[in-house]
Order: sequence, then C-alpha cells, then structure tokens
Amino acid sequence: GGYGSIEITAMTTDAGQDLLPGKKFVQPDDGNEHDRTLMMVSLNRPVPPKGKITLRFQYVVNMPKVFARMGYAGNFFMAAQWFPKMSVYEPAGTRNRKEDGWNLHQYHGNSEFYADFGIYDVAITVPQTFTVAATGFPTKISRTKDGWKTYRFYADDVHDFAWAASPDFIYAEQPFSAPGVPGVKIKLYLDPRHKLLRDRYFAVVKKSLADYSQWYGEYPYSTLSVVVPPAQANGAGGMEYPTLITAWGADDEKPDLELERVVAHEIGHQYFYGMVATNEFEEAWLDEGFTSYIEAKVMEKEFNVRPNFPLEASYMTTPRALNLNAWQYKRHGDYADNVYIRAKLVLAAIEREIGGENMRRVLRAYFQRYKFRHPSTSDFLAVLEQVTGKQWDDFFKTYVYGGTMTDVSVDGIQITTRLENGAYIYDSAVLVTKRAGDLRQVPVLIRFADGTMTTKNFDASKNNRAILRFTGTAPVEWAMVDPNYSLVLENKHINNFFQTKIDPEQKNRFSIGIAKLIETLLQGIAW
Repeated sequence: GGYGSIEITAMTTDAGQDLLPGKKFVQPDDGNEHDRTLMMVSLNRPVPPKGKITLRFQYVVNMPKVFARMGYAGNFFMAAQWFPKMSVYEPAGTRNRKEDGWNLHQYHGNSEFYADFGIYDVAITVPQTFTVAATGFPTKISRTKDGWKTYRFYADDVHDFAWAASPDFIYAEQPFSAPGVPGVKIKLYLDPRHKLLRDRYFAVVKKSLADYSQWYGEYPYSTLSVVVPPAQANGAGGMEYPTLITAWGADDEKPDLELERVVAHEIGHQYFYGMVATNEFEEAWLDEGFTSYIEAKVMEKEFNVRPNFPLEASYMTTPRALNLNAWQYKRHGDYADNVYIRAKLVLAAIEREIGGENMRRVLRAYFQRYKFRHPSTSDFLAVLEQVTGKQWDDFFKTYVYGGTMTDVSVDGIQITTRLENGAYIYDSAVLVTKRAGDLRQVPVLIRFADGTMTTKNFDASKNNRAILRFTGTAPVEWAMVDPNYSLVLENKHINNFFQTKIDPEQKNRFSIGIAKLIETLLQGIAW
C-alpha cells in the first residue's frame, strides 16, 4: 500500500492538439520495456528557432509512503519530483555535445533529475491547519475558504520546484545579510521533536551562506527554507532543491554535529547543483563531490571538525571512474563511495598540490563562469588549467576518467655489515615501489637503530621503484612511506611501513590475536 504514481490524463498544445494519443514510453538507458519514466510525444509541426509553444498538462499524483525524497509519513507530506518535467534540449557545444538534441534518460534512483532553468508560479491548496514550505517566495497572502488554504509561490532562475506541508511544523524565520548575501529570509520548518534546536539550525544556515558566498559567489535568492521532517520521514531528509533543503529526520533530540554537517552540505548544493546545474545522470561527481568538498570546509572552519582523509580513503575498496553514468555503478554503495567520497578526495588532492587559496580561486572562477549553466567535467578541467597555468590531463586520466587510487609501499629492507677501522659499518637498502597512481615526490621516513631519523624523497614521477641507500654506524630499523599522510588518495596504508625486526612479545601477541579471530569466525560458522 505504499506505492506512488504519476498519471498524465491530458496534454494539449495551445493550438488544441491532443498529444496523448501519440505518446510513447522510451528506454534509452537499459531497454527495459516496462519502464514508463520517460515519455515522448510528437508535435504536428516543429517549433522553429526563436519560436515558442505552450503545453498544458493535467495529471494525478498518488504520493507514496516516504522511501526516498518524495512521499508522506503520517501527516507530513514532501512533494519532490512531483510534476512532469521536460528533458533538457542541449545546443551543440553544451557539455561537449556535437549536435543539437534532447538529453534523454529514464529515472534512476541514484541521481537527481537534470532540467533547464525556468520560472515557476505555483498555487498550493491544503487543509487550513497545514503550513507549507516551498521553493521561492510567497507572492500573495494565503487565503482560506471552506476549510482549505491556498498558498502561492514564485521562483525564477531555478530548475526545480519542491514543497512540503504539515500541520505540525513549528515555524520560525530570521533575516540575514553578509558579504555576498545581500539579504535573505531564512525560513525554518521544524518538527516538534527539534523545537529546542532552533538556534543550532539558524546558526549553521548563516555560517554556511556566509562562507559559500564569500568563497565562491553571491547567493542571489531572497529566501532559503529548511524543512526538518519527522523521524519516520527520514527518507525525505538530507535533500536539496532550489532555495529549499531538508535536514535529517528529527530522530535524536540531542543530535551530534551531523545535524550541522547535513545542513551545510545541502546548502552547498544551492551552488553546485542549484546554480551550477550539472547533469547528475551523467556526471554526479560535479554535484555531490564538489558539495562534499565545500561542506568539509565549512565544518572545519566553523566547527573545528577536520576531515579524516586517510580513513575516508580506506573506504575506497571499489574505486571507479567519476564520470560514469549514475546507473553504471554496480551498487548504490559504490556510487556513494565514488561520487561523494572519492570525488572529494580528488579535489582535496588538487588542493594539496596548488594550495588552499589557489583552490578557492579555481572554484570561484568555475562558479562565476558556469552559474545558471550546465557545465561538464571538461569545463571544470579547462578552468583548473587556466587558473593554475599548468596541465592536468594526466591527473584527470588517472583519477577522474579512471578509477585509480594511490598506492606506494615499502617492500623490503636489506642490511649488510662490514668491519671498517675496528668499527661496524651498516649498509642499508630500502626498496620503495609505486604500485598505482600519478605521483611526484613521495616522502619516506627512515629510523635507525640508534634512534636517529631522516626523511628522503622518492621521485615517483620518474620511476616506479627506487632503492634508498644509507651507510652509517647504525642500521635502518624501519621505514615508512608518507608519514604525514600527505597522499590524500592513498587507500592501502597497510603496506606503507616495514620493520626489520619484530619484538618477540609483539609477535606472540599478534599471533594469538590472529588465532582468536580465526576461532571466532569458526564459531560463527558453526552457530
């Protein structure tokens, strides 16, 4: 009983042509004849260049129970992806397109829709006890009649429109302005469970807007609405729509900083997805990866939460190319790991090479050039090369168009001893190998048996293997590649360290630990 649907009951042109008899469902992505998410209709005459046509729809929406994005839970309603949406007609040259044509895709659960910018004038009628949050700003005072209330909202220069309604919302608003934010009304629609968290929501919204506008460009809209769904509607939580975002469902009455992180992330989407309107069907990393990267910047600056890149890189067990179509990742987990986490790591790796201030210049130039447009990966590459004055083709082939991570290992230490003038001299050779990745100078920390330490660089841009040689009165005790974890895309740290001798007590403890692990696994299988 929880399924939803959209049924178009009438579709005509302004000249009166009935388009429904000629409708056809098409499946360009997978050929699944049962997929009815992309409909094609034919006009009796073409729309000429500079010409226009009006299409009139009537349709019925049966809301599903909230699963992802759209639906209802109790008396909470989230209307997202709730109306028939035109495909984007792309002129030649848009996103490397060779000929004019429609960008055609079926619905895919991993990605958002791809749409053109437009103007929305929407009237929403609900029971009079309900409060409505929506994209844009109200244009008329809501009017009530026979127990129903009608709201009217207007938005322009947006490519989607979403709204939410509930009689339980606790509403609050605050005006806010900052450099790059000329003046915006922050509108908060709280679930009662989070009524005492009002100040936390307002604080993170203001900090995020101030930072993003200062770093990348002006927030041009007059409103920003934040909807906090009830706990049972968390499937609608953590989502982005133009001038309207949803936080996580109000499950925990005392949430940790994930509250701030999710809100900062979704506000980041006002920039990358909202204004820089990339095609998430085909290049989701330009949306989710960029937003994950800038969200981390806000969390570090405003809440002192530093990203743990080594840990996040370790999640990358199935790295894939970032410019795959959203439905081509094997599992949703692979999609999320790559377009959210690995994409963020790729941007962080660029920052490590050019510096934080230059990275901010790159993103600002990219935003300013492509706001209210539909850029591609190659467009971002062009901006990166223009701002930095260097070539990034090899980097992009390896980490963006390819699914490579970095892997550098210490593969062995060889020591020979000789007697010289009555003293023992040790010749130590440390074997270091670049196993994967596009790398340059890789630091290797060396510790000697007398406690002294030194760092030597391995030039991985010229050679895949190197032998680092040391001669002295103490042998090498251990060697560690990248001791400060500067290689953001390194995901196999287990082979970064090599020790010549293992303490017997540690060795026994390790052996006992392995034995206990095997014993536990066998017990689990037996059970």
